[in-house]
Amino acid sequence: MDNIWIVFVTVFLLCTVILYRNRLSLMLKSKRKNKLPLGTLGWPFIGETVEFVSCAYSDRPESFMDKRRRMYGKVFKSHIFGSPTIVSTDADVNKFILQSDAKVFVPSYPKSLTELMGESSILLINGSLQRRIHGLIGAFFKSQQLKAQITRDMQKYAQESMASWREDCPIYIQDETKKIAFHVLVKALISLDPGEEMELLKKHFQKFISGLMSLPIKLPGTKLYQSLQAKKTMVKLVKRIILAKRNSGICKVPEDVVDVLLSDVSEKLTDDLIADNIIDMMIPGEDSVPLLMTLATKYLSECPAALQQLTEENMKLKKLQDQDGESLSWTDYLSLPFTQTVISETLRMGNIIIGVMRKALKDVEIKGHLIPKGWCVFANFRSVHLDDKNYECPYQFNPWRWQDKDMSSCNFTPFGGGQRLCPGLDLARLEASIFLHHFVTQFRWHAEEDTIVNFPTVRMKKRMPVMVRRVES
Repeated sequence: MDNIWIVFVTVFLLCTVILYRNRLSLMLKSKRKNKLPLGTLGWPFIGETVEFVSCAYSDRPESFMDKRRRMYGKVFKSHIFGSPTIVSTDADVNKFILQSDAKVFVPSYPKSLTELMGESSILLINGSLQRRIHGLIGAFFKSQQLKAQITRDMQKYAQESMASWREDCPIYIQDETKKIAFHVLVKALISLDPGEEMELLKKHFQKFISGLMSLPIKLPGTKLYQSLQAKKTMVKLVKRIILAKRNSGICKVPEDVVDVLLSDVSEKLTDDLIADNIIDMMIPGEDSVPLLMTLATKYLSECPAALQQLTEENMKLKKLQDQDGESLSWTDYLSLPFTQTVISETLRMGNIIIGVMRKALKDVEIKGHLIPKGWCVFANFRSVHLDDKNYECPYQFNPWRWQDKDMSSCNFTPFGGGQRLCPGLDLARLEASIFLHHFVTQFRWHAEEDTIVNFPTVRMKKRMPVMVRRVES
C-alpha cells in the first residue's frame, strides 16, 4: 500500500511540474509575441524584399517605411533579404543599435554583398581586430598630413577636370566627381597616381561594385561571378604594391593606408586581409563622395538663395587667396560656415547611407520592443532625417536650419555611429567643400530640367547634366 502511495505522489508531482513548465512556456511565448513589434513578414521566402527594393529605387524611397510607420508605428517587423527583420525609424532605438557592442549585435548584409566583401572585411569582422583596424585607419584619416595631401590632390584633379569643361556641351556632374574622388581616394589608400594602372583598377572596380546588390548566384556569367573575378584581379594588383612596400622597408611616417596597416605589429593583419580591405575602402570614391557632391549641386540648383550665399562666401575666400598668393589649406575650406551647412543639409536630405543592418546575438528589448535572437534589425536613418517631428519642413532644402542646430544629436546620423562610425567623414566634407569652392568660383550653371527628379533616389539614376558658363577672373 505504501509503495502504491509513493508511486501515486511521484506521478502527481511529475505531472504538476510538466503542466507548470508547459504553462510557463506558453506564458513566456505569449509575452515574447506580445513584445514583438507589429508588422507583417510578407510572402513566404521573399517576404517584403521586392517592395522594399522597388521603393528604394523610386523617386520616393522612403515610401516603404512611411506606409508601415502609419500602420504599425516607428518600429515594426518585416522580412527583407531573406531574414525576419525588425525595422527601426526611431532615433533612440537607432542610437542604441549603433552604440551596442559585438556581444549584442553583429553586422548583417545581403548574401551577395558578404560574398564580395569577404569574411575579413572591416564591414563584417568584430571584436578586437575590427577595433584595431578601425582605430588605425581612423587616426590616419584624421591626421593633418593626410588632410593636407587630400587638399592638394583634390585641388589638382578638380582643376584638371574643370579646365576641360566646355560651355557648348553638357557636363555630367556625377561622372566628373567620380573621376576626381576615385583618384583622390586611391592615392590616399595605395599611393597610385593616374595612369594605365589606375584606369585598369577603375575598370575592374566598376565591375566589382556592380555586383554588390546582385542575386547570390556564383555561376559563370552571373553578375556576382563577374564581380568576384574583378575583385581577384584587383587583389593581385594591391598585393603587388604591398609586397613592394615590404621589400623596400616600412615607412616610419605613413604615406597611405597600406603603410599604416603594414606598420602594425599584429600578425593578424595579413597581406590578404589588407588587400581585401583596401578594395572595400575604395567604394566611397566611386559611390558615396561623388553622390554627395552631385546632390549638393542638384539642391543648390533648386535653391537660388542658398547658391548665392554659398557663392558669395567662396568668392570672398578666393579674393583673399589671390591677395595673399598662397594656396588654400584644408582649414580654409572647412572654416567656411555656410558651405558646411549646405553639406550638412545635403547629407540630411540625400541620405547617402540610408541605414545599417545588424543581427541580434540574443533577445534584446528596446523601448518595449523585442528584437529576437537571430533576427536582423535595420536602423533606418533616412526616415529619421525626413521626420517632421525632428526637422521642420523636412523635404525643403534649408541649409540655414544648421546655423543653430546641434549636429551631435541622434536625429542626425549621416555617417552611422558608435564603434563603426565611418572613419572618412571629415574627408568627405573636405572633398565636397573643395569641389564646391572651385565650382562656384569658376562657373555659373543651370541644370537640364528633365534631369531633376522630384526627390533624390538612393543612388542617382541620372548623371546630373548641367550647362556651364565660365566666370571671368
